[in-house]
Amino acid sequence: MLLCGPSGSGKSLLSARSGLPVLRLDDFYKEGDDPTLPLVAGSSDIDWDHPGSWDADTAVTAIVELCRAGRTKIPVYDISLSARTGEESLDMGRVPLFIAEGIFAAEIVTRCQELGVLADALCLSRGPVRTFRRRFLRDLREGRKSVPFLLRRGWRPMRLERSIIARQTALGAHRCDKDEALGRLAAAGAGRRPAATPAR
Repeated sequence: MLLCGPSGSGKSLLSARSGLPVLRLDDFYKEGDDPTLPLVAGSSDIDWDHPGSWDADTAVTAIVELCRAGRTKIPVYDISLSARTGEESLDMGRVPLFIAEGIFAAEIVTRCQELGVLADALCLSRGPVRTFRRRFLRDLREGRKSVPFLLRRGWRPMRLERSIIARQTALGAHRCDKDEALGRLAAAGAGRRPAATPAR
C-alpha cells in the first residue's frame, strides 16, 4: 500500500494508527553531499520537495523484497543532518499488507503496479493551511532544520499544494481524507478491492 500526500498531511500518523508495518520512504532521501540533488530555482537551498532528492530505485527494491521475502534492510536517515546514519531491518511478520509512506510514494505507483506489488495507492489531502501548520510544528518539534529554513520550505509547498496533489493523483494515487484512507486500508488488508468513489 503506497501512501502519499503533501508533507504534513498526516501520513505518518495514519500509518501508525493502521497497526500495519510501515516502510518510511523518507529514509530513502539522498544524502546532503550528493551532487545530483536539485536546488530551489533562484536559490542555493536544496529542493527536498523535488523527486530528484530521493532514491526511488532503492526504495522500490526494498518494497519488492518486503513483498516477496517478508523482510528487507533499510537505511536510517537523519533529516537534521541530511545523511544516512545506519541501517535497520524491517520484518512484516505474518501480516499480508504493509504501508510504504512518503511524499514521493506516487512517483513509484506505475513501477509497483508493473512489478505486481501494489494493493492500492492513496493521497492524503487536508487543505494547504492546515497542512502547513502541521508540517511546521512537526519539523520544529523534531529539530529537522533551522526556523528560517523551515519557514521558507513550508511557504513554497503551501502555495503549491494543489498542484502537488494534482501531480500525485495523475500518477495514480487516489485522493482521500483519513477516514476513507482507513477504509481502503481495511479493504486491502482483507483482500477486497476498494469501493469506487466519485471523482473529485
